[in-house]
Amino acid sequence: MDKFLVLTLTFALIFGSNNALEFKDCGSELGKFSKVVVSNCDEASSVCVLKRHTNATIDLDFNLVDDSKIENVSTVVHGVILGVEMPFPLANPNACVDSGIECPLEKGKNYNYQQTLPVLKSYPKVSVTVKWELKDVTSAKTIICVLIPARIE
Repeated sequence: MDKFLVLTLTFALIFGSNNALEFKDCGSELGKFSKVVVSNCDEASSVCVLKRHTNATIDLDFNLVDDSKIENVSTVVHGVILGVEMPFPLANPNACVDSGIECPLEKGKNYNYQQTLPVLKSYPKVSVTVKWELKDVTSAKTIICVLIPARIE
């Protein structure tokens, strides 16, 4: 067997592979997320596969780290392709309605936010980073910002 192949396999066995799905914070100011789950997303993969003409649901646990009381929360979703942010339209951008959270938000409470995003048939088959934000409508500050590595198929 090739020595390079043996060395590569040994390295992978010792240190493991880093193909697991990783959600990154992209500028949360007022909150901190503790769990992110995307429906039909294989967490052993490095990207979420979003199938066109279906829906993807995000399930996000978070809490506030800021003492302010947040009365109104909006959801803003972008697809980032080659550094360019393109908006993903949501039927319900008001995060205080039909998302599992009740406003006002307060420090010391845990919240479970859920929202469904249609993956339109018209979307191109492309690798994309989904930028999912919850924003305080009054201050325009970002409560939570999560980057989700994805591929539209």
